[in-house]
Amino acid sequence: MTKRRLTKEDAKKAVYGGCILGGGGGGWIQDGLAKTEEAFAIGAPELITVDELQDTDYVACVSLVGAPSAKEAYTDRRQLVSTVQRMQKEFNRPIQALMTNENGAATTVNGWLQAAATGLPFLDAPCNGRAHPTGSMGSLNLSEVEGYQSIQAFAGGKGPMEVEGVVTGTLDISSNTVRSVSVEAGGMVAVCRNPVSVEYVKEHAAVGGITQAIELGDVFFSVPEGPERIEAVASHLQGRVIHSGTISSFELKAIKGFDVGFVQVDGLELTFWNEYMTAEMNGERKGTFPDLIMTFDAETGMPLVSAELKEGLAIAVISVPKEYLKLSSTMSNKKLLQAIEPIVNKSII
Repeated sequence: MTKRRLTKEDAKKAVYGGCILGGGGGGWIQDGLAKTEEAFAIGAPELITVDELQDTDYVACVSLVGAPSAKEAYTDRRQLVSTVQRMQKEFNRPIQALMTNENGAATTVNGWLQAAATGLPFLDAPCNGRAHPTGSMGSLNLSEVEGYQSIQAFAGGKGPMEVEGVVTGTLDISSNTVRSVSVEAGGMVAVCRNPVSVEYVKEHAAVGGITQAIELGDVFFSVPEGPERIEAVASHLQGRVIHSGTISSFELKAIKGFDVGFVQVDGLELTFWNEYMTAEMNGERKGTFPDLIMTFDAETGMPLVSAELKEGLAIAVISVPKEYLKLSSTMSNKKLLQAIEPIVNKSII
């Protein structure tokens, strides 16, 4: 089926499936569920495939930029919708659909509310089929397009920290500006950015990534609560459970709008930069970003993002080779991946 009205059941599956594909980042389950409740209060968004648009049509990406653990992070419905409206004014071509930047508990459903509010369809092609830390990793390799000018509309924060605006410049400057603004706004801003042609989307995005998240959520809920859920998810994704145990050491620091840290479970060490970057068992590498590394509550089987872990928690960890994921062309861009190494002090390439 190419075109369909999304349902609340789809939304729940998309949030949980998205959370798993978030690989430790991509936002919180409760935020994703709340966001879809708000979307369906407006109307049911429509999911379309890339084949329903012309190659020359333009679609824009919506995302949230900031640190998931920020205490004063705030964005509301008006701000989310205002970024799309501003983009429609600023950009010289009509926007025909919205897409999200990545899969994650909150990010898979990024744009459902904006789609419901504006009447624009939502595209089954996230910029990336898993969550990733930097804006450029979610920018469809536009960083490699000679002379590309990025346009990003943003809004967020409340009270004296409320901010909105638009920035145009190189991809790096625009993305860094928006991230700096997110810190000033209390930790988070809503963004509508970088309109691209459908032809470009087909080449660089994770086509079918929203359906992938919904299907993964379906697998997750088809098994009763408990550790069997983790096994079901791992086998569906063609990955495996690499270890279960109790967290003996956990460290998280908020650095420049990112959550950075490590987790120790027996002989297993995970590093994360919002998302899990490396998994090593007694020094042997078991997963390296963009492979999917994800943590679950060992007893209930519920997915846990990096920011909600703590010492003494019993967790299970899965690893899925990148070959089995729907990924953006950015995930094979060595320059973008190299940026991870100094952050987590591990080799990635």
